[in-house]
Order: sequence, then C-alpha cells, then structure tokens
Amino acid sequence: MPRKPNYSFERHERERIKAAKKAARAEAKKEKAERRAESRGDTAAADRPPE
Repeated sequence: MPRKPNYSFERHERERIKAAKKAARAEAKKEKAERRAESRGDTAAADRPPE
C-alpha cells in the first residue's frame, strides 16, 4: 500500500533546499567579488554594501 502524500512538507523541503542553494551561490558570488576587488587593489568596492 503506497504512503499518503504530505504535499506541504515536501514543498517546504524543496523550498528549504532551494533557499540554502541560493544562499550558497550568493556567498560564493560575494567572495569572488571580494577577491576580484583585492586583486585590482580596489578596496572601496569591497567595503561597499551589497546591492
């Protein structure tokens, strides 16, 4: 007998995984921008808040 689907739990799990992946990508993008700014010697860009 198949299990009863729990749609809201499954949807929340998908959204949680998606949000974690999005946050990881944003962090990687931020680190990449900081490294790029440091290599150019541009400290003002590294101190600027994210847009």
